Amino acid sequence: MRVIVTYDIVKDKVRRKVFRILESYGAWKQYSVFELEISDIQHVQMREKIRNVIEEQDRVRFYELCERCVKKVTEIGEPSPKTMPNVV
Repeated sequence: MRVIVTYDIVKDKVRRKVFRILESYGAWKQYSVFELEISDIQHVQMREKIRNVIEEQDRVRFYELCERCVKKVTEIGEPSPKTMPNVV
């Protein structure tokens, strides 16, 4: 599944932890945006890891993209890398 994850984290230390978790699953696209190609199991594991580090005032959003939607993604400016490393 293709998942877009965005986050708004107040504390730098917590933000770095969330960044590291997401980086282990896929590609960093913009400051607080990741694009991941992960399995259902990885999705559940990732969400639990994030849930365990964020605090009450933090916000993380997950957008699942269907295959049709993925084909409609466009970019302006410097293009993102064509390959997305999965380190998990």
